[in-house]
Amino acid sequence: MKISADALLFDNDGTLLSSMESVYRCWTRWAKEFGITEEDFARVELHGRPAVEIAADLLPADRVPEALARIEQLEVEDVAGGVVLLPGTRALLESLPADRWAVVTSATRRLAEARLEEVGLRPKHLIAADDISRGKPDPEPFLLGAARLGIDPARCVVFEDAPAGLAAGRAAGMTTVALTTTHRADELSADVVVADLSAVSAQATDNGVEITTAG
Repeated sequence: MKISADALLFDNDGTLLSSMESVYRCWTRWAKEFGITEEDFARVELHGRPAVEIAADLLPADRVPEALARIEQLEVEDVAGGVVLLPGTRALLESLPADRWAVVTSATRRLAEARLEEVGLRPKHLIAADDISRGKPDPEPFLLGAARLGIDPARCVVFEDAPAGLAAGRAAGMTTVALTTTHRADELSADVVVADLSAVSAQATDNGVEITTAG
């Protein structure tokens, strides 16, 4: 499939890179430290959501600030060796002008930058949890990404692996491409579904970016 666009917006974890082993290791330790039962912890979706929302689901409001500081510390300290680049990421990003793409993540800026640095990625534009008031599936993160790039949301393509992120992209009025890196295809609602970014190529033109997918 061919898609004509002006900008590409990428989720980070599960899309560009994977830190899933680190995420579950750190959050499991965090849950034990804060006395959260295995049953309560198991019912909460971790992937693709800001840490503040996860903590708020599990703890009283007065404990959330302390809990957020602790999980960020645990995850940043676990970055070395706990983050890997996913197939196709480097080749695709290197084919794009720096002002034609952005990373839009539910992680804090400190954590997102640590993970990206670990795999040698340095995006010019990064939208993190610190920048927004409402996380995915709300469209705010992707709309902010489009605004930072100066691009009409309707001319942006979102690359996501999580249902919440895809819902955010659709709500923002953007074309969505789902990756089956963390969820099955039948769990993902998108305009195009691919295995990973190795199934995507892009070429910058005078009028924007021409994207080709194998989906």
